Amino acid sequence: MASYTVRINSVVHAVQSSDPDQPLLYVLRSLGLTAAKFGCGLGQCGTCTVLIDGRAVQSCLVTIAQAQGKSVTTLEGLGSVVPPHPVPAAFIKEQAAQCGYCTSGMIMSAVALLTDKPKPTEEEVRSALDRHLCRCGTHVRVIRAVMAASGQGG
Repeated sequence: MASYTVRINSVVHAVQSSDPDQPLLYVLRSLGLTAAKFGCGLGQCGTCTVLIDGRAVQSCLVTIAQAQGKSVTTLEGLGSVVPPHPVPAAFIKEQAAQCGYCTSGMIMSAVALLTDKPKPTEEEVRSALDRHLCRCGTHVRVIRAVMAASGQGG
């Protein structure tokens, strides 16, 4: 069994795995971090999106071996409920979720976008979120929430 060191939400974890190809998503969930959801397992739906070294990635496509030595942030790592991080706060205010299954992935991609580009255009927001599937159809509210979190609306 190999040991992999990964910083997850500012806490260093020594993860034991006999499979270097074990998806990071499975490791996160085994640690009780359940905001990243299993959706497709193919990196096509965005429900498992986390930040790795500040970049939005689908954790179903990243192996524990690839995560070795990296810094991973999940929705749980964005902060506390009071006061909430500005992006989840905007999602709440704009009522940008219905079932909520895809929401954490969208929030994580929005955080990555706003870190890179604090004042994105609506088109840039749409582009950053285009790999996220939402069957509830709250896309208009999601765009509005991200724009509000950037200080440009809401």
